[in-house]
Amino acid sequence: MTAAPQPPSAPPPPAEPARPLRGDVPAGTGLMWGVTCVASVLALWFVATADGMRPGSGPEAETTGPETRWISPTTLPSPAETVRGLPQAFGERRLVANTLVTLRRVCLGFGLSALIGVPLGVLAACFPALRAFVAPLTIFGRNIPVAALIPLTFFFFGIGEFQKMMFLFIASVAFVVSDTTAAVLEVPERYVDTARTLGASRLQIILKVLVPLAAPAIFNSLRLLFGIAFGYVMLAEVVKLGGDTGGLGDLINVSQRRGEREPILIVLVVIPLVAYAIDRLLWWLQCDLFPHRYGGRGLLPRLFGRLLHGAGRATEGAA
Repeated sequence: MTAAPQPPSAPPPPAEPARPLRGDVPAGTGLMWGVTCVASVLALWFVATADGMRPGSGPEAETTGPETRWISPTTLPSPAETVRGLPQAFGERRLVANTLVTLRRVCLGFGLSALIGVPLGVLAACFPALRAFVAPLTIFGRNIPVAALIPLTFFFFGIGEFQKMMFLFIASVAFVVSDTTAAVLEVPERYVDTARTLGASRLQIILKVLVPLAAPAIFNSLRLLFGIAFGYVMLAEVVKLGGDTGGLGDLINVSQRRGEREPILIVLVVIPLVAYAIDRLLWWLQCDLFPHRYGGRGLLPRLFGRLLHGAGRATEGAA
């Protein structure tokens, strides 16, 4: 007696594709995780500084107060105490004015480093002899402790706005030169060979091939280095001249000498918020200037092109 044929078994379900180790999450998911992180930090801060309860003696069975906190208010104020310090920070401490002063110093010091460092980095990448010449300076500038530059700048530039600008310039120019050189060196050699085959001169290769192709990486490096320079300015503001507005760094120093913790926490919240807002603005500008690389709309390049085209027509008409 033969066995009855078995029905064909169903094929196994397809295996789920492995999730990539790298990549981006959807915007909504990323926002959710970011909000969760901030909420977790705030909750931890609230719990660590909340008034606790402990057994007491006498009429009251339990006592509560600042002495029952996990972290003393003289070390870390609670979120409510920090919020109550906002009027004083914006009024007596002139938080807005100090923030604008700090931004101006960062823009001047880092702008000078970009103005000098980017052309020097391009030339160092194009000419090996110059690259070897500036290599010791960039290595020294990138590895020297930034705090050690403060007395040096006092000796050479005195105490004032010029000293703060030069401190930021010296602290960041080596990074600008190094990153610019690396960006130009990363341009594939085939573009240079093609331009040389078409009869381009050395200057044309630098200005029309290497610089445009390296520009997105250079701008991205400057955007990231600006945030580092924003952190360096706190060291530059340890000393102020007379009754001038000292900036955020001076506000922190004065609050520390007075034993006030709330203004320090407020400044520590303001600094990353301002830095993040500037970073997002520079990111939008970066995407718009280099749409072929970052997927922007290219509004500014089209506007500049129209302005240059209109200026060219006006010149031809006048001729």
